[in-house]
Amino acid sequence: MATQDRQPTQKDDESLDFASAMTQLESLVERLESGELTLEESLKAFEQGVALTRDAQKRLDEAELKVRSLTENADGGMQLSPFDIGEEPGER
Repeated sequence: MATQDRQPTQKDDESLDFASAMTQLESLVERLESGELTLEESLKAFEQGVALTRDAQKRLDEAELKVRSLTENADGGMQLSPFDIGEEPGER
Protein backbone atom coordinates (compact mmCIF):
# COMPACT_ATOMS: atom_id res chain seq x y z
CA MET A 1 0.00 0.00 0.00
CA ALA A 2 1.35 3.39 -0.92
CA THR A 3 1.54 6.05 1.72
CA GLN A 4 -1.66 8.09 1.44
CA ASP A 5 -1.22 10.49 4.35
CA ARG A 6 1.03 13.48 3.91
CA GLN A 7 4.14 12.78 5.93
CA PRO A 8 4.76 15.53 8.50
CA THR A 9 8.09 17.28 8.45
CA GLN A 10 10.05 18.25 11.54
CA LYS A 11 8.77 21.82 11.13
CA ASP A 12 5.16 20.53 11.04
CA ASP A 13 5.73 18.53 14.24
CA GLU A 14 6.82 21.70 16.07
CA SER A 15 3.56 23.48 15.20
CA LEU A 16 1.26 20.63 16.33
CA ASP A 17 -0.64 20.96 19.54
CA PHE A 18 -0.70 18.02 21.94
CA ALA A 19 -4.08 16.70 20.79
CA SER A 20 -3.05 16.80 17.13
CA ALA A 21 0.20 15.02 17.91
CA MET A 22 -1.71 12.28 19.74
CA THR A 23 -4.18 11.94 16.85
CA GLN A 24 -1.30 11.58 14.39
CA LEU A 25 0.40 9.07 16.66
CA GLU A 26 -2.77 6.98 16.87
CA SER A 27 -3.07 7.07 13.08
CA LEU A 28 0.54 5.92 12.69
CA VAL A 29 -0.04 3.05 15.11
CA GLU A 30 -3.14 1.93 13.17
CA ARG A 31 -1.19 2.02 9.90
CA LEU A 32 1.67 0.04 11.42
CA GLU A 33 -0.71 -2.52 12.92
CA SER A 34 -2.54 -2.95 9.61
CA GLY A 35 0.40 -4.88 8.20
CA GLU A 36 -0.14 -3.27 4.79
CA LEU A 37 2.94 -1.01 4.83
CA THR A 38 6.17 -1.93 3.17
CA LEU A 39 9.26 -2.25 5.32
CA GLU A 40 10.44 1.20 4.24
CA GLU A 41 7.02 2.75 4.97
CA SER A 42 6.93 1.00 8.34
CA LEU A 43 10.36 2.34 9.28
CA LYS A 44 9.35 5.85 8.23
CA ALA A 45 6.11 5.62 10.23
CA PHE A 46 8.03 4.32 13.24
CA GLU A 47 10.51 7.21 13.03
CA GLN A 48 7.63 9.69 12.87
CA GLY A 49 6.00 7.97 15.84
CA VAL A 50 9.16 8.29 17.89
CA ALA A 51 9.41 12.01 17.00
CA LEU A 52 5.75 12.58 17.90
CA THR A 53 6.16 10.69 21.18
CA ARG A 54 9.20 12.76 22.13
CA ASP A 55 7.33 15.97 21.26
CA ALA A 56 4.30 14.92 23.30
CA GLN A 57 6.50 14.01 26.29
CA LYS A 58 8.27 17.38 26.02
CA ARG A 59 4.90 19.15 26.03
CA LEU A 60 3.77 17.16 29.08
CA ASP A 61 7.00 18.01 30.91
CA GLU A 62 6.56 21.70 30.06
CA ALA A 63 2.95 21.62 31.25
CA GLU A 64 4.03 20.03 34.54
CA LEU A 65 6.62 22.77 35.07
CA LYS A 66 3.99 25.41 34.35
CA VAL A 67 1.56 23.86 36.84
CA ARG A 68 4.31 23.68 39.45
CA SER A 69 5.19 27.34 38.92
CA LEU A 70 1.53 28.32 39.23
CA THR A 71 1.22 26.55 42.58
CA GLU A 72 4.03 28.42 44.30
CA ASN A 73 3.16 30.14 47.55
CA ALA A 74 3.35 33.92 47.89
CA ASP A 75 6.63 33.51 49.79
CA GLY A 76 8.11 31.50 46.89
CA GLY A 77 7.69 28.16 48.65
CA MET A 78 6.12 25.27 46.84
CA GLN A 79 2.99 23.55 48.04
CA LEU A 80 2.93 20.15 46.38
CA SER A 81 -0.23 18.13 46.64
CA PRO A 82 -1.30 15.06 44.66
CA PHE A 83 -3.39 15.68 41.59
CA ASP A 84 -6.35 13.29 41.72
CA ILE A 85 -8.72 13.64 38.78
CA GLY A 86 -11.74 12.07 40.47
CA GLU A 87 -11.39 13.81 43.80
CA GLU A 88 -12.97 17.14 44.63
CA PRO A 89 -10.97 19.59 46.76
CA GLY A 90 -11.50 18.89 50.45
CA GLU A 91 -12.70 15.28 49.92
CA ARG A 92 -10.14 13.34 51.90
